[in-house]
Amino acid sequence: MPDRPFPNALFLRESDDTDALARALAATQPGRAVVYLHGDLGAGKSTLARAWLRALGVEGGIRSPTYTLVERYDIARGEALHLDLYRIGDAGELEFLGLDDSDAALWLVEWPERGRGGLPAADLRVELAVRGTGRIAALVPASSAGEAWLARLEDSGRLRAFPESTP
Repeated sequence: MPDRPFPNALFLRESDDTDALARALAATQPGRAVVYLHGDLGAGKSTLARAWLRALGVEGGIRSPTYTLVERYDIARGEALHLDLYRIGDAGELEFLGLDDSDAALWLVEWPERGRGGLPAADLRVELAVRGTGRIAALVPASSAGEAWLARLEDSGRLRAFPESTP
């Protein structure tokens, strides 16, 4: 986890902070966004993805894609995909998920390194790690759209609620 100054590295003290980050990212995301969620088991990838989908209006149960590998959700902008690639052996297995023709508005991909070469390029990488009783979330742009997204996010003032330094 890179130790970067604000706004790239945020400290999430509790689950409400994760929800707030998800709402901020959802409110400022581009029309089509590919997000890679990095972190060890228990770092908060699925929690952030669920909160993000809720922020986009998904109601009802939001299932973990741990065993199905992909869950699809209807959102106002089209379709959102939540992938958990922990259980795949190589990117070739993505072929069986029917993602080739997907024009999804949002891709939230956990364990993207396992699908390397078979996924669309990321716009944003969110690197999560446990830190004390909270989490660190580093926001790393991975494309020009990602850079513009983080600029919008910073300009929105929505990141002011998060501390610049971590305990």
